[in-house]
Amino acid sequence: MKPTIYDVAKEAGVSIATVSKVLNSNGRISDKTRRKVNQVMERLNYQPSMVASALTSRKTGTVGLMIPDIANPYFAEVARSFEDNAQKLGCDIIICSTDRDDDRAERYMSLLLRKRVDGLIIASHTGSPELIRRMLSDRVPLVLFSADIRSLESNSVSIDDYKGGYLATEYLLSLGHRNLGILSDNLPGSELRVQGFMEALEAGGISFDNPDNLIRTSATLENGRTAAVRMLSQTAGKRPTAIFACNDLLAIGVLKEARQFGLSIPRDLSVIGFDNTLLAEICHPSLSSISQPVHEMARQAMQLLNEEIEQEGAPKRKVLLMPELVVRHSTGPAPAAGV
Repeated sequence: MKPTIYDVAKEAGVSIATVSKVLNSNGRISDKTRRKVNQVMERLNYQPSMVASALTSRKTGTVGLMIPDIANPYFAEVARSFEDNAQKLGCDIIICSTDRDDDRAERYMSLLLRKRVDGLIIASHTGSPELIRRMLSDRVPLVLFSADIRSLESNSVSIDDYKGGYLATEYLLSLGHRNLGILSDNLPGSELRVQGFMEALEAGGISFDNPDNLIRTSATLENGRTAAVRMLSQTAGKRPTAIFACNDLLAIGVLKEARQFGLSIPRDLSVIGFDNTLLAEICHPSLSSISQPVHEMARQAMQLLNEEIEQEGAPKRKVLLMPELVVRHSTGPAPAAGV
């Protein structure tokens, strides 16, 4: 049978209240008594109930992190960054992967609240805005990460996705490309990246009149390859000489499929991604990408969440950081006469 707080108190010869004070690091207790109680807890291998702790201190020292896809290298990096920052603040992370499913997101939110987490980080896939509205109404501490719902007064940390799409497109235009394709995933931030792409083309005097050069799909390597087949199978003149993918997984799928078409990267086709994950550095050729400052974003998000946990009614803030273009070997001048 698992030892209880009563067993610890009896073995240490102290009251239950004294054990509770040791666990919560409060109250006036002598160092001798504190050491004795800790030694007994260690000897009995006593693990305090998080729920019981929450009933007394109203905190469990845990935070829920909801991400769309743990298999995506970007979100794996996000999860690691949050874990590192949570440890610095003395709390633990419970990670849930929603697979971009609103119903699953709602079930996970309910589960995390039943586990009495102190707060929630919701990354990229926010689910139903009404659900977020309800959480805010119930005063659940939460931060939206790499996403925002402008109509709601909530904490959020994101990058300027529009600016990222504009940067990528402006760079491709500077290389002489005039026939561009774009692959977008189904997360809200990607729509802003598409908007930046379109407006950069317009600013450059380029019309986008080929609907086959805009494909929306979920972010997997295989979907990147499938989308590339559709774009690259077009006749000369319609086929793009450069493709902007709204995340690195889709971009690397394009790189792989381009080889099947006998295309040389970047001589025949330039490809640029988004997120600047580890994969962008190690794939061949290395992938030009729009970088997000993930570690700084996670640090600021954890700071905002901690402030809301510690101070009910703390003012809400929306933090917007800037993306950066990282140029590698997957992009180059446009071919002289198309591909």
